[in-house]
Amino acid sequence: MHEKYDRDIIDLLRNFQKIDYISPEDIPNIDLYMDQITTFMDEHLKSSKRFDEDKILTKTMINNYSKNDLLPPSEKKKYSPEHMVLLIFIYYFKNFLSISDIQCILEPITKRFYRSDSGRDLNDVYQEIFQQQFDNIDFEVRDMVRKLRDANKSFAEIEDEEERKVLSNFAFICSLAFDIWVKKSMIETIIDKNIMERDS
Repeated sequence: MHEKYDRDIIDLLRNFQKIDYISPEDIPNIDLYMDQITTFMDEHLKSSKRFDEDKILTKTMINNYSKNDLLPPSEKKKYSPEHMVLLIFIYYFKNFLSISDIQCILEPITKRFYRSDSGRDLNDVYQEIFQQQFDNIDFEVRDMVRKLRDANKSFAEIEDEEERKVLSNFAFICSLAFDIWVKKSMIETIIDKNIMERDS
């Protein structure tokens, strides 16, 4: 039974390799209205929903992002492909960072590359980031499988199968949570350092 549970978890982890992404080629090369933006995001990121009723993006969210300077204003109620890129970044960041932290991360990127004349724009930035993360997904899955196996070894001596399963599951969650905490702390340290350098 415990081996079956491990296989089930490993199958779930491997499904991350099939998770929905918005590839650079999928981003429409035309300006879109807000309804079109929300529909596009919902269709392309539906596998990342925890519950069917969850919303990937709403009009209220977009308006709030603009008010908080995460997103440049629309033009004649239309949003460019570069707006879409920023909304994708915001979607991922908002799961573990505050609005103010996201603003600090995106502000220098938006300032330098939104509608840039330098030969590199936000679409180019997204292309590079997307490829980097796509190339890393196998490593991330292997790392989670290793964490699962390490969690199981921690309580291998317990004879009660149900008790061992509960503790192994908890150890696995703790291992993943610690990894998130370390990475989140590093992100916050980089943000704070950048703020200090900007204000000095």
